[in-house]
Amino acid sequence: MPTSQPTSAITLQAFRGAMAAVASPVAVVTAMDGPRPHGTTVSAFASLSLTPPMVLVSLDNRSQLLAIIRHTGRFGLNILGTHQAGLAATFARSGRDKFDDVIWLPSANLPRLPGSAAWIAAEVDEYVTAGDHTVLLARVTTAESGREGSKSLTYHQRSFGTHTPLTA
Repeated sequence: MPTSQPTSAITLQAFRGAMAAVASPVAVVTAMDGPRPHGTTVSAFASLSLTPPMVLVSLDNRSQLLAIIRHTGRFGLNILGTHQAGLAATFARSGRDKFDDVIWLPSANLPRLPGSAAWIAAEVDEYVTAGDHTVLLARVTTAESGREGSKSLTYHQRSFGTHTPLTA
């Protein structure tokens, strides 16, 4: 029977290395703070339920965006296409000026990034604290496919890419 390391012995570097083996979808979560748009890149989001339509998103507990969403109760989920790797990098950095040189439009009173592979607007039902993050369980109020033929952006082995189907 294999032995496992106690949790305290697992290093952050080892955990990051293990998680790098998982291909994750990439999106920018957005919200409005009055007239000012805010957003951050996430790879921890997923479909949660079909009835009712729900998604889950995970945000760092220290995130200014999380504080805004707690206040408004709403967020946009811009599921990025492969042509938007630059946007993923822009929104992954910290700071309040992420939207300064970014084209966006209001949709459902939330910041939407044109050309995304898909767009979702959601209202938070529940906030679940999990370690250093909070998981938002949210009802989808709008869901739209984006750019025709756009492939979704993924993050795998610390690089942006996309899914390639296996051939038989």
